[in-house]
Amino acid sequence: MVSLSDEHAVETQTLEVGREGARAADSPAWARLEEQTAWYDDESDHNQRWFKGLKIVQIVTAAAIPVAAAASAPAALLGGGGALIVVLEGLQQLQQYQQNWINYRSTCERLKHERFLFLSRAGPYAAPPDREALLAERVEGLVSQEHAAWVSHRKEATKQMGGEG
Repeated sequence: MVSLSDEHAVETQTLEVGREGARAADSPAWARLEEQTAWYDDESDHNQRWFKGLKIVQIVTAAAIPVAAAASAPAALLGGGGALIVVLEGLQQLQQYQQNWINYRSTCERLKHERFLFLSRAGPYAAPPDREALLAERVEGLVSQEHAAWVSHRKEATKQMGGEG
């Protein structure tokens, strides 16, 4: 059973979070969190679409080659199908769509986690001297970690493709 004082406490807490959200909306740290969350969400979706699109074309082409061979298709058509698969896989390796999709989604979800902790005054945001400064530091830490991982993956992909790192 919920007493009136419990209801009032919940209502007061909701208003405080609401005010905090309004105050946070004016904060550069909050703006950066929202901007980066949206960017990583969009880029994750973009890379997922490209990765899955390339893989679908590869799978369909690979499945069509033996069917075309059984139907006595010209050798040039069969060779073209094989070449298409190689080119699509090379593009995937160069652009790293799968790796970017996973990394960007992971970073986006970590940023959402920070938002929840901040608004809930939980975890590291429970009682710090300056919650917004802490938010800024933690958001920039997540973005910096992801950027360093992206640079590392790009260098590795370039090496695998025979380029210079």
